[in-house]
Amino acid sequence: MFGKIKETSDFILNEIGETPDFAIVLGSGLGALKNEVEAIKTLKYIDIPNFPQTTVAGHSGKLIYGRLEGKKVLMMSGRFHYYEGHDMQTITFPFRVFHLLGIKNLIVSNASGGVHPDFQVADIMIIKDHINMMPEHPLRGKNLDELGPRFVDMSEPYSRRMIALAKEVAAEEGIDAKEGVYVALQGPTFETPAEYGMVRAIGGDAVGMSTVPEVIVAKHQGIDVFGISIITDLGGPEIAFAVSHEEVLAAADKAMPNVIKLVKGLLRKS
Repeated sequence: MFGKIKETSDFILNEIGETPDFAIVLGSGLGALKNEVEAIKTLKYIDIPNFPQTTVAGHSGKLIYGRLEGKKVLMMSGRFHYYEGHDMQTITFPFRVFHLLGIKNLIVSNASGGVHPDFQVADIMIIKDHINMMPEHPLRGKNLDELGPRFVDMSEPYSRRMIALAKEVAAEEGIDAKEGVYVALQGPTFETPAEYGMVRAIGGDAVGMSTVPEVIVAKHQGIDVFGISIITDLGGPEIAFAVSHEEVLAAADKAMPNVIKLVKGLLRKS
């Protein structure tokens, strides 16, 4: 596995020629952020050695390298999910590559279902913590000692420094950014009303099907992480209405202008 990670990182580094300041992951419906980047090099996943392939609408399958707010960014347009049939090593493979590229900062984004009573569709939630309820752990198995320790400190899964900067940006831009705990479930079904209720009962504010494996692997390697969720639907024991992937993408699109302001402001202040 380490040999494949190094082969891929060597290939990408040869293509872009320098170490990015940030890696950015675009979740479902958040692809418009890539249009803000002054692109220097675009690599299709299919052309990158050992890289997995996306299968979900709203995930285009490209690495975009360029400049955004004066920072060198490597943007992952399209991620991989456990529900697609990938194992955890495949899902988190790009984040191993990011580490060997020398990247120290990661911004992750996703679409999620809100369970907090104060949340509305198209709200933005800064992720302050997470609860991992996926059935497989990305660090299970033999530890890759070259990349990180066997037992990983998760006392600060999301960078307090970057959260504070994002809050400053939100205040300056007049964005009502929420803050909460993200719960990761396997998917691909959207949650039942009772499952939404369970998420709230265990301390979650939003629920989705991604992000947490990537964050765990990033922390294993000492990468600082900032996470943002777009609330694309609402659920709970007293809320029972139909939701579709198309509606999720539409809600993400509505929130996109504020997401762009928040991410660009965070980069500018970092």
